[in-house]
Amino acid sequence: MEGSSAGVRLLASAIGAGIAEATTLPTDVAKVRLQLQSSSLGELRYHGMVDCIMKVARVEGLRALWKGIVPALIRQVSYHSFTFVLYEPIRDMVSLVLGMEAARSNYLQRLLAAGTSAAIAIVLFNPTEVLKTQMQSSSGNVTMKEVAKKVWNKDGFKGFWAGLRPNVVRTFLVNGAEIGTYDESKLLLLESVGDGLVAHISASFVAGLASACVSTPADVVKTRFMNAAGSDQAYKGIMHTGYSILRDEGFLALYKGFLLIVCRKLIWCTVFFVIYERLLRTMVKAFDDIASK
Repeated sequence: MEGSSAGVRLLASAIGAGIAEATTLPTDVAKVRLQLQSSSLGELRYHGMVDCIMKVARVEGLRALWKGIVPALIRQVSYHSFTFVLYEPIRDMVSLVLGMEAARSNYLQRLLAAGTSAAIAIVLFNPTEVLKTQMQSSSGNVTMKEVAKKVWNKDGFKGFWAGLRPNVVRTFLVNGAEIGTYDESKLLLLESVGDGLVAHISASFVAGLASACVSTPADVVKTRFMNAAGSDQAYKGIMHTGYSILRDEGFLALYKGFLLIVCRKLIWCTVFFVIYERLLRTMVKAFDDIASK
């Protein structure tokens, strides 16, 4: 991830994010369904990850597992590419402020830089998250246009930024842990296994587990709040959403879908980082060859 141009990082991360998102979207649909169901409303409809995926496929059809793929792809491709463009400059700036060389950034600086770059990116692309969440939570066939119209009619422009604060918090935690941990883990692994597939996959697993552990509560709150946008049962605010979940369902409700998030993150990170690293290396070499001619 070191020393590449912004354009190369933009393209490599956009392609990697698009492929990773399309590959893992069924687990995201299941995660949203599990997080939205409430034990306070009676018997639960879904009982775990496998049961949820099987029921959605049987009742709504196999295509339902890819609900919200258009806003999901727009969100991931735009947001991740923007994040990776910002990451290295912010990391280097943090090092500069602390009087350190950019190449000697420590783990804490990498976490901070990754979280900050992702938080900036998600502020711009929050509307795609709102649309994706509501499309995935619906058992019917709703289009992105229909969801956007409902949100606009009920809440106006601000409705598309519903859940922004927990989304920023979640994004900061997820990407701080994900990108920062991947970068740090890969550097440590380079000494023993070299800069190859083993290092990339191993670092991806560590990054995926770290991001899932720290981000799940904010993800649950964000999902509930975003899904309520445009409805009459909207939560009063982020604190009210978190308080309501704790009061009505207990602390463990904040970790609903945790196993699913871990599985999704392990797969997503592995697919993304392996593709990203391969594309980055290929494109840098190609541009260097062109420049040398």
